[in-house]
Amino acid sequence: MTSPLGIGIIGMGFIGQTHARAFIAAADEGFPCRLRAVCDTDPDRRAGVTIAEGNLASGVSTDRLFDPRTVTGYTEASHLLADPAVELVCICTHTESHVDLAISALDAGKHVLVEKPVATTSAQVHRLDRHAAASALRCIPAMCVRHWPGWSDLAAIVRSGEYGKALHARFERLGAPPTWAGSFYADASRSGNAIFDLHVHDADFALHLFGRPDQVRALGDDRHIVSQLRYPQGPAVVLEGGWLNDPSVPFRMAYSVEFERAVVTFDSARNPPAIIHAGSTASSPSISPRTGFEEQARAITRALSGDTKAPALATIAEALAVTRLIEAERESAASGNPVPIDW
Repeated sequence: MTSPLGIGIIGMGFIGQTHARAFIAAADEGFPCRLRAVCDTDPDRRAGVTIAEGNLASGVSTDRLFDPRTVTGYTEASHLLADPAVELVCICTHTESHVDLAISALDAGKHVLVEKPVATTSAQVHRLDRHAAASALRCIPAMCVRHWPGWSDLAAIVRSGEYGKALHARFERLGAPPTWAGSFYADASRSGNAIFDLHVHDADFALHLFGRPDQVRALGDDRHIVSQLRYPQGPAVVLEGGWLNDPSVPFRMAYSVEFERAVVTFDSARNPPAIIHAGSTASSPSISPRTGFEEQARAITRALSGDTKAPALATIAEALAVTRLIEAERESAASGNPVPIDW
């Protein structure tokens, strides 16, 4: 790729603006990408007017996100998909439109970054997986936690084996229900509730780190679930994710992983967030101040620009595995019994 990667974003609500900021910041730091086009029915959003929403909204600028004279605004997704300046399409719409838009983008010759969840049923994700597998283009589920500083560092520790095998792991992701797009999140048939809004990240991260368990046991429901993953030859893994029922509850993500020779913890509500306990001492490793969205934008730009050393990107096949795990968690929580997973 001899020119900057052209970015187009469909859906300029909170998450669309978050991706726009991430790619703009990457471009400002010299990464070969440029925001070329956006699509939204709201004229203010098409013109770069920002909104202060979301669980990561602190410090959002009141300035325009971009200059509308240099970023084309579209009201129809098909028009953005026909724009030759756009090479990567970020799909940041409501979940029920993800699969159809991703397929249309691939058919239009575009790489795709599709927000999580890709869909709320494995049948729908499987439909996109078949289409993506037949394409020479990249279709990437936006599993930004894989790139989140402190979490990507944990993945490197697990894979290096420097502290021995992982024995036990717990991942936690809790917060108040989203206040933005309220009617969408209140409709469980559309949003999939917290299990697909929050918990999906830790379900993906557990599979990313440890592979596919053979069984899951879960308690709770779609709004707040606690699950135990069984790995016959691996660690004991517990996942907890949910919306708590008071709007004043701050968002928090955390983990603790016990290795043979260390314990590594992370808590977004703590400063410093990451601590390694090893050899009777505790140390705070240096981690990047960037968000997972920013690191993800850099990784995608590097990969699509031909950098062979770029971090690995998630695949739709992996998103399908995550969806199957969540479906098994739902089944276990409803029945009260452990559920084997047919991968």
